[in-house]
Amino acid sequence: MHIEHIAMYVNDLEGTRDFFVTYFGGVSNEGYHNKVTGLRSCFISFAEGARLEIMTRPDMTDLPKDPCRTGYVHLAFSVGSSERVDELTSRLLRDGYHVLSGPRTTGDGYYESLLVALENNLIEITV
Repeated sequence: MHIEHIAMYVNDLEGTRDFFVTYFGGVSNEGYHNKVTGLRSCFISFAEGARLEIMTRPDMTDLPKDPCRTGYVHLAFSVGSSERVDELTSRLLRDGYHVLSGPRTTGDGYYESLLVALENNLIEITV
């Protein structure tokens, strides 16, 4: 068994799609639009088979996203090496994203950085 995909609502569908395509090598489908509900969505596929569905619709609620909350907290992307973690973290920092922590080795042995991106959602970059 494997997770088929993860889905998230966003306000800026195109900006979110571009983020995952630009920084994480995702490939987006053409998208979907339900004219009755106003839902717009697209799937972003990644090299190792993971997929992310991003969605938006006019009647969403956008609550504050405290990092220490119940529920889904972050998306983690493995980039293959500590050098790539460093490079991508530096690139995202230069491009204006807020790095919350790292790059660093965590107490449980992960080399990672954590940034705030995409409407205050957390993205982890790890080996």
